[in-house]
Amino acid sequence: MRSRFLVAGAIGAFALTASVFSCGVASADAYAGETYSDAAGALSGSGMTVVVGGRVGSELPTEECIVTRSQKAPWVKGSNFQQVNNTMLLFLNCNAAVATAGKPGNSAASPQGQQALRDEKSYEWKSTTEDGAQWCAENMKAHPDWTGNAFDGCPGTGT
Repeated sequence: MRSRFLVAGAIGAFALTASVFSCGVASADAYAGETYSDAAGALSGSGMTVVVGGRVGSELPTEECIVTRSQKAPWVKGSNFQQVNNTMLLFLNCNAAVATAGKPGNSAASPQGQQALRDEKSYEWKSTTEDGAQWCAENMKAHPDWTGNAFDGCPGTGT
């Protein structure tokens, strides 16, 4: 009976050790969280061919979909098998930023949903109030190096 416990314990210890030491190192995905448009532009600019590897949802146009992950295509081009594979697969989430009745998206309680709601309020404030328009004018002049969505909703930016 005691030998069964020792064998079971040894097997358990081995399984625990194997699971701890065989874990792969996670690497950050440089394109996850970006819009398809931004990721595809960056990849194309560096000579890569972009292919949509998968897509969930249909609420957003492809350009506005969010990249959930990317990976190099697993195929080899060319008959000599020495041609460099320059194809990147982008996997997209095309659901709305925040779910509403009948439209899938992030939960308003999730971190992504909370950020989308803050972005929406900021956009509305900048595009519909005098204070927002004044903030835009002052900051566009003072910070021409700001990028991203800092000026989304500002009059005259087209975003």
